[in-house]
Amino acid sequence: MSDLQVNAQQHKKRLPFGFAKRFGVILQSPTHDVAETKLIYKAPLSPAVYSEVQRFVGRLSEIQAVDPGQFDGLLSRAYEEDSGEAMAFIEDLGDSMDLSSLMDQLPENGDLLEQDDDAPIIRLINSLLTEAIKVGASDIHVETYESRLVIRFRVDGVLREIVSPRRALAPLLVSRIKVMAKLDIAEKRLPQDGRISVRVGGKEVDVRVSTIPASNGERVVMRLLDKQDGRKSLEFLGMQSSGLNGMQGLLTRPHGIILVTGPTGSGKSTTLYAGLDQLNDSSRNILTVEDPIEYDVEGVGQTQVNAKANMTFAKGLRAILRQDPDVVMVGEIRDYETADIAVQASLTGHLVLSTLHTNTAIGAITRLANMGVQPYLLSNSIAGLVAQRLVRVLCDQCKTAHDPDAYERG
Repeated sequence: MSDLQVNAQQHKKRLPFGFAKRFGVILQSPTHDVAETKLIYKAPLSPAVYSEVQRFVGRLSEIQAVDPGQFDGLLSRAYEEDSGEAMAFIEDLGDSMDLSSLMDQLPENGDLLEQDDDAPIIRLINSLLTEAIKVGASDIHVETYESRLVIRFRVDGVLREIVSPRRALAPLLVSRIKVMAKLDIAEKRLPQDGRISVRVGGKEVDVRVSTIPASNGERVVMRLLDKQDGRKSLEFLGMQSSGLNGMQGLLTRPHGIILVTGPTGSGKSTTLYAGLDQLNDSSRNILTVEDPIEYDVEGVGQTQVNAKANMTFAKGLRAILRQDPDVVMVGEIRDYETADIAVQASLTGHLVLSTLHTNTAIGAITRLANMGVQPYLLSNSIAGLVAQRLVRVLCDQCKTAHDPDAYERG
């Protein structure tokens, strides 16, 4: 890590994020001494901006220019540090809150770091989202118990308790999340699903929100989908060469069903998108039915399931088969109707990609048979089955060498 990066994480006095981003300036101060404040800027620096920064800070010890690419990274790291304030300002939340401030709508697709609303509950949610994105969390759990409110992040497949605000804040926190996801804040008896689109430091993230009533209040789970980092090619999924060659071979098939299986959160959708990227060229018409559309893919026609409008996987799949597709992707096969249409599509010259929630590859056949698909249809339609799991990666700073013993070597 360079000196600039270290300082970006240590500075104490900050310009407003909107000003820093717009005019390309960052203040750095490794100590509380204002006399040591440094100005990092992205050329050109106008005299008016320089004067405004001087007025804000009083005195600058040093001025340094950086290239635009380096500046963007420093800006993101410097202001992402604010996300760690979630732990600090929870104790500062008052016993009474102004509910009207809680109901204020955030600007559509606004950058969380540019929000000027200082309502503590809003700052808490913004900081939690920012911190989750920073540490690479896949899910945020907001859990309400009889005497506790617990917020946990799922990082590398493992849930970790992050903060435990006062129990009295639970209704405000849940209501604010519902407002952001455009859910009905008055409905507390039924499960609800929504979506939030946010940007943190220029990074676009989709947040899928699920609420469910529980004995001590509503529970909320927010799944984070990073639009930039989520899509990977097959070569970067960590497959062994034999598995990679097998998957690439399956994608050359002119027709049939390719099913990716595994538990929730094992990366099935990531594998499907990697397959689509390999197939995506001007010679093919690729159409998808998804719930929801996780990543926008240029050159692919994507349709989202909408339960309120009675737009199901089966109905969407039936419709896109009339759109002259070469390749069809179904986000998930959940019922007999969807499975039957997918099988018929594969038997009529289409390559179908989909997922199933089973623990093994061979378990997909049993699952489809239990749904009601005839065995003779399965034998003719299935081109390949893929089972996968996520494996946690060792920390580069913490890992140590280990020689496996005879038992571990098998």
